[in-house]
Amino acid sequence: MADLSLARKVLQTEAAAILALVERIDGGFSDAVRLVRDCRGRIILTGMGKSGIICRKIAATLSSTGSPAFFLHPAEAVHGDLGVIQADDVVIAMSYSGETEELRRVLETIKRLGARLIAITGEVRSTLGQAADVVLDCHVSIEACPMNLVPTASTTAALALGDALAMAVLVEKGFKPEDFASLHPGGMLGKRLMRAGQLMHGGDDCPIVGQDDPIHVVLDTITRKGLGMAAVVDGDRRLTGIITDGDLRRKLAAGVDFRDLVARDIMSSHPVTVSAATMAVEALERRKITSVVVIDADRRVEGVLHLHDLWRTEMV
Repeated sequence: MADLSLARKVLQTEAAAILALVERIDGGFSDAVRLVRDCRGRIILTGMGKSGIICRKIAATLSSTGSPAFFLHPAEAVHGDLGVIQADDVVIAMSYSGETEELRRVLETIKRLGARLIAITGEVRSTLGQAADVVLDCHVSIEACPMNLVPTASTTAALALGDALAMAVLVEKGFKPEDFASLHPGGMLGKRLMRAGQLMHGGDDCPIVGQDDPIHVVLDTITRKGLGMAAVVDGDRRLTGIITDGDLRRKLAAGVDFRDLVARDIMSSHPVTVSAATMAVEALERRKITSVVVIDADRRVEGVLHLHDLWRTEMV
C-alpha cells in the first residue's frame, strides 16, 4: 500500500511553503505589480528546468488575463533568441539558487538593453537577485522531497507567487469577465462566459406578436418558431408581455373561449427580461425558467434565449 503518511506530509510541506509567502508580500511585490501593469512591451518569462515549466504556466496565466507574456528558454536565448528582448519589455527570471548558468549569461543583455528585470528566487542575495530591479523571495525552509533534493515545495511556492502577481495585475488593469471571455472563446470557460446576445434567437427567428394579434396568429407564431412562447410587443416593438404554451393550455383547461381574444388579453404582463450583455448561463440557470426575453435599454425586443441553447453548448 502507498505511504499515505508521506503523501500527507508532502501536501503539508507545500502548503506551509505557500503560507510562508504571505508575510513577504510587501512593497517589493507592489513594485513588481507596477512594472508588469505599466509594461509597454511584452512580459518575458525565463527559467531553466522545472523553473522553466513554472514560467510557462505563469506566462499563460498572464496572457489569459490581459498581459501579453511568453516564455523564453534561457539556453536558446544565448544561442540567438536574445533578439526578442526589447527595451520596453519586462523580464521575469526564475531560479531558486539565483546562480543558474544559462540565466547568468542572459542578465548582461537584459541590463544592456534597458529592459526591466523581476527575479523570483529563493536566494535574494544571489547574482540574479542583485541584478534585478525587483526581487520576489520564494525561499522555502525544506523541500517536500524525503531527500530534500527534488524541487517540490520551492516550485509550488514560485507558482503560487506568480499567480498572486498575475491576479494583482489583473485587478490593477480593471480586467473584467467580458475581457476574460473574449480571450477564452473555446472550452467550458468560454462557453460559461457567453452572453445572452450571442445565443439568443433574434431577427426572423424571434417569436414576436403584436398586442392586438388574434389567437390564431399567436398559436401559429409559437408553433413555427419552436420556442414554446411568444413575446408581445407594442407598435414600437417594446415588450409588453409574453405568452407561453403553458399559458394557453391552462386557459383551455379553465374553459376560456379564445375566439374573440387577442394577445393582450392572455399575456403575462411582467416577464423576466435580460440585456444582451447578461451572461447566458446566469440569465436562465439562476431563474429556473425555460425562456427569457432579451431587450435593449428602451425595452425593445432583441431576441429570446431558451434553455435548449444552453444545453446545446453544454453549459448546463
